[in-house]
Amino acid sequence: MLRTMVFLFMGAGVLVFSFLAWVSLHPPAAPAPVIPTVTVLAAANVLRAGTLLKPDDIEARQMVESEAPAGARRDTPQARAELFGAMVRQTLLAHQVVLPADVMRPGDHGFLAAVLTPGKRATSVGVDAVSGTAGLIWPGDHVDLILTSDVQENTGSGINGGKRVAAETVLKDVRVIAIDQQLVQGGQAEGGQNTSRTVTLEVSPEDVERVAVAAHLGRLSLAVRPVDAAPANDNGTSHPVTWAKDVSNAFQSPAKGGDAPNTTIHIYSGTNDKEYHF
Repeated sequence: MLRTMVFLFMGAGVLVFSFLAWVSLHPPAAPAPVIPTVTVLAAANVLRAGTLLKPDDIEARQMVESEAPAGARRDTPQARAELFGAMVRQTLLAHQVVLPADVMRPGDHGFLAAVLTPGKRATSVGVDAVSGTAGLIWPGDHVDLILTSDVQENTGSGINGGKRVAAETVLKDVRVIAIDQQLVQGGQAEGGQNTSRTVTLEVSPEDVERVAVAAHLGRLSLAVRPVDAAPANDNGTSHPVTWAKDVSNAFQSPAKGGDAPNTTIHIYSGTNDKEYHF
């Protein structure tokens, strides 16, 4: 019996020794090291030099942190806002990380001079969030500039005949090169309040004067043109004027089918009798 127990203990020892030897020869695999990554902003497609960046031009790219180039922008709402409207200085390939040296932002010294087409001028107009299409216009878009004004009627007798509202296209197919110093998406400031905006347009030297006069005549608004629209060469001069009576029957005169009452005033001066109709 004793001999049997001795053999059992010896067998158990051999097994334990064999197991420890196997473990020493086959250590457990160490866990893979965690490689830190970072999400940076990159070009979503090929961007030619002179391009004014829009939201669709920027994408988020994840890469190993140690491989990220110096100056790469982390993907944050503020970093994206800083890039929108910036001009690309040199052609960027698709998925290439956008570095500070690759772009020039509105407000940087020499931005307008670099963006302007030779022979063109930059002029700014003030629009509110609504007439600026509520933040839907971006630098690089082509727009029409529309003037809406109150035209004072004069009957020829010195009597005020009332006001008529008219709208006309002052300029057609002009390029937007900047919106404020910093884009405010949705036409709202950080506090959520509507804010006036300054839109800078690229126009000819002659059209600078047209814009200056239009700014004093009434309210300016912008209309976005489609990407594939044919270029306009008439600068809006051949566009007809739209009057209030063309939009609402309330402004039609009775002679043209309106419902406004026909008022007649007689003015007697000595033997002269003058009659005025309104």
